[in-house]
Amino acid sequence: MTDAATGRSKSRRSRLIGEFLDKTLDPLAARQGFSESSLLLRWEAIVGARVAAICEPVKLQWPPRAKRRPADENQAGAKNRPAEKKDEPATLALRVEPGFGLDIQHMSAAIIERVNTHLGWRCVAKITMKQEPLSPRRVRPTKPPVDLAARRQAEAVTEGVADERLRAALVTLGERALAKPAR
Repeated sequence: MTDAATGRSKSRRSRLIGEFLDKTLDPLAARQGFSESSLLLRWEAIVGARVAAICEPVKLQWPPRAKRRPADENQAGAKNRPAEKKDEPATLALRVEPGFGLDIQHMSAAIIERVNTHLGWRCVAKITMKQEPLSPRRVRPTKPPVDLAARRQAEAVTEGVADERLRAALVTLGERALAKPAR
């Protein structure tokens, strides 16, 4: 089904915010040297939870590009000059929690390898660090404590269910439905 005015397809399914996030953040990430926002969004998955807890990427610093002048190619000594380095790798600037700079310095080769593997090419050659507090992280909500009376009641109701997986799911559902709301 397509909209005649815009030419876009009309989809009846709802879309997750994460589907729009990469496209929205890419221009903002590009201002800090990141060609794509995936390095920022998936930092914990790239380097691991332990490393991500003590450092975060700030920017990718690319080496300045030499300007080519047409007159340079016509000069007599142009053939003897070394070829310009193409696609020189960038420097990844990290914000490191104070006191963990030495740890990150020792792990820098592994971090560079993981980042380059994620990006699919030799993008990063070295790491610079600035020791300052990290930006606050979002705290994951904790599960409420189990109401034992509600759990026993849910288990009693589901005694006749033969399938163990279905029974476990029904017990969990019943436990949450029968639990007294926390105030």
